[in-house]
Amino acid sequence: MPEITIRRAGPEEAETLSAIGRLTFVETFGHLYPEADLSAFLEEAYGVAKLARLAADPRWAFWLAEAEGAAVGHGLAGPCDLPHPEVTATCGEIKRLYLLKTVQAGGHGARLFETMVSWLQGAGAKDLWLGVWSENHGAQRFYRRYGFLPVGEYGFHVGATVDREFIFRRRAQNF
Repeated sequence: MPEITIRRAGPEEAETLSAIGRLTFVETFGHLYPEADLSAFLEEAYGVAKLARLAADPRWAFWLAEAEGAAVGHGLAGPCDLPHPEVTATCGEIKRLYLLKTVQAGGHGARLFETMVSWLQGAGAKDLWLGVWSENHGAQRFYRRYGFLPVGEYGFHVGATVDREFIFRRRAQNF
């Protein structure tokens, strides 16, 4: 397996972020949704213009995981907007953490995750939050290993499909 590097991505890389975002989401979850729902979600979540705006905003940070110069994963962290009554303006959220299946299980997801957590803490985030699909048991185990615990749930929209999503939090005192 080639070496995986992780680096911060800028707004000029929005097309790459869009491409790897779409690819990893479809690889992971695409089989769950009708084509119309999946297409609508991908355009809303991974549109190039939207990603360029987020990447230019200092409150947000994208990372690319790369192997031999090609994107094999990505991450996104920023302000928390999960629907939970205890979310405050000082909370940070891991928004996205995806790797292609071909590079999973090599510790790269942990490195990417730790990079994002460190950035959020350095940016002054107190409690850290994330959302995880209720049926993604592997991801839930992964997040629990880092001290994240379930504190709620909500409906995550993929087009007209609504998935049950768990809200996980790690309190600042557990860093």
